[in-house]
Amino acid sequence: MQESPPPLPRRRRPLLAVLAVIGVALLGVTTLWAWHQRPIKPVALSAAELGAAEQKLAGMAAEPGYQAGTREIALSERELNGLLHHNTTLGETLRLELASGAVHTRIRADLDPALPFVGGRRLNARARFLVADGAPRPSLVLDDFTLWGVSLPNAWLGGLKGRDLLSDLLGPADGSGLAGVESLRIEPGRLVVRLAP
Repeated sequence: MQESPPPLPRRRRPLLAVLAVIGVALLGVTTLWAWHQRPIKPVALSAAELGAAEQKLAGMAAEPGYQAGTREIALSERELNGLLHHNTTLGETLRLELASGAVHTRIRADLDPALPFVGGRRLNARARFLVADGAPRPSLVLDDFTLWGVSLPNAWLGGLKGRDLLSDLLGPADGSGLAGVESLRIEPGRLVVRLAP
């Protein structure tokens, strides 16, 4: 009499592992989607913060002739976004983020329902501008523009990627740079402007 082999154990572990991986992937995609869809909250500066930021801006607009050591003005990312909200209607639709040598912008707005194809949709866009303190004046270069999570080709942007937008705006540099500004730099979380003597 021959004994039958014992039944093979049921293999549930690979199925559970696959389901766990799919669950984690779905959770990650959902979290990423929610993060991209988050609203832009305007930065409301307190009266003291607003006064300090406006005083810094007034110092930038004044004539040169400061005492040594008082010619450098630093504005934090919070101050810039707070001033944007206080002085314009863009505080709820535009956010500036300062990185090392770059400005990242985030735009979120509802499109006019009368627009063809995209009417009534919410616009989610991001842009990255590279800022360099070159001679004779700083440069502002569009590095990337993303619309609804898709990085748009340069041809669709009219060839703006890689161009110095500051030179396009102000014309060719004549050696004088920006009036009253000796240098500027973008650091993580702040903009630093050094005024000319």
